[in-house]
Amino acid sequence: MLIGYVSDERYVALADVVLEFVNEDGSSWETRSRATGSVHLDIPAGKYTVTLQKPGYGAKRSQVSVPLPAPHQFRLLSDGLSGYAWPKWVRSGESSEFRVHSVEPYQLELWRYGWKPELVKSLGWHDEHGPRATMQVTPDGDYTQTGVKWNSVGYTNEAHKQYVEAPELSGLYYFRAQTASGLKFSFPWIVAPRTPVAPLAVLGSNLTWNSYNSFGGRSNYINADKLPPTPTVNSRYDLVRYCDPRFLTWNWPSYAPLSFDRPEPFNHIDFDTQITDPIHGRQACHLAPAEWRLLGWLERQGLAYDFYGETQLDDETLDLQAYRALITAVHPEYWTRKMYDRVKKWVFEEGGRLIYLGGNGLNCEVTLQGSAMVVHNGEITGLDVDGVGGESRLALRHESEASLLGVVFTPTGIMTGAPYEVIDNNHWAFDDTGLNNGDLFGTRSLHMRCPGGASGHETDKISASSPANSRLLAKGLNPDDGGAEMVNFETSNGGSVFSVGSISWVSSLPVDEHISQITENVIRRFIEE
Repeated sequence: MLIGYVSDERYVALADVVLEFVNEDGSSWETRSRATGSVHLDIPAGKYTVTLQKPGYGAKRSQVSVPLPAPHQFRLLSDGLSGYAWPKWVRSGESSEFRVHSVEPYQLELWRYGWKPELVKSLGWHDEHGPRATMQVTPDGDYTQTGVKWNSVGYTNEAHKQYVEAPELSGLYYFRAQTASGLKFSFPWIVAPRTPVAPLAVLGSNLTWNSYNSFGGRSNYINADKLPPTPTVNSRYDLVRYCDPRFLTWNWPSYAPLSFDRPEPFNHIDFDTQITDPIHGRQACHLAPAEWRLLGWLERQGLAYDFYGETQLDDETLDLQAYRALITAVHPEYWTRKMYDRVKKWVFEEGGRLIYLGGNGLNCEVTLQGSAMVVHNGEITGLDVDGVGGESRLALRHESEASLLGVVFTPTGIMTGAPYEVIDNNHWAFDDTGLNNGDLFGTRSLHMRCPGGASGHETDKISASSPANSRLLAKGLNPDDGGAEMVNFETSNGGSVFSVGSISWVSSLPVDEHISQITENVIRRFIEE
């Protein structure tokens, strides 16, 4: 009979795993998983302890009862190094537990990521008396919904857990883990201020980080609705993303939760990376490694800021009334409705100033459920207005984000890079740049996935939903009239919004003088006037 399937942390099928089934009487049966990861064994009804072993993976024990209502999903964790802090976002003085997976001794350090990464403190070497005892164990089943819950199996004594108190200075911190054999892994930690300090707040896009995190076999882009019933053998054969010509990333009526309680491999930053180094790879250019470029640049320019996660805007840790301006940057694609409505009220009724240094932002509503989030993508047939059924996924459930940002994502120009062209050089954003109408700026960029300039990767434009007084300042020269549109508008109560409409903008900040000057002009005007 089919008992179940064995897969790894990517939900890839594992063949030739040895499984021993022992019932309550002590009788035992042995089998091995097949090429699909399937486990077949004819055994009597009853409760079983199942021990799994495969070289290169951590052994584990699971409990099953036969007959099973559905095939059991056995999950193994490959040997290696990874980790995360829990909670992933705190305030100064609060503590998080570091949860590291390693099969050998490892050293851990805490670093703060400003213009240059700075060592905060060493957290020492870690291993255990037992063999491979620092190895973590993942739950069976779909833990993209429930979380990996590391530091639970075998961490029954509070002395086994490891906590770190958040430093007083707000910012983006990284834990750096390194094993005795030289493996390296880094993971981020958002530290908000104990109380507001600076006039400027900056949001880390941790909702987007989680949406793209595929640890466990699901993200909002791979198996977005739920895990399929059988693990992947070959992506090109098995994932509808590749094998179904009609496939669209989001075409289901509902989507299972995505837990924050998982490592985030896409946010890893190599230890020797400097802020002016090119950003390589598919994901780093629009997640935390790119957002670091903004924070470091702010410190280089002497612009004080308080750093928060988007989840801390939702839970009201971030008090907008304490700040003159708010920055959201790079790729803040996923927001809760509570966040959106609060920021819009702050801008339109309370005189707040919003600086949007990103692209494809605020495009989709999510709801938070404990330590997980549910993404409300809906059933769409394309990324344009016809395919979505509106200007965005947010517009389908609430209103177009152009009502707040002045711009909204369109698929034209996607995955290209280009400089901007000045359209309205009389605007104060161009002060001290020497730029005139028709001039190009944003020619230099660290963004290597879509090289070519500060307008790129994904770009936003003015729409029918934009405020009537939105002023077009510049436009990217991307193909198919797909360039990002830089806009500014003011509200009747003294609020203002400045939007650049490009994921790639921040990747130009450390290396492009015009991008730097324009951004500094906006920030200083918004926080000082």
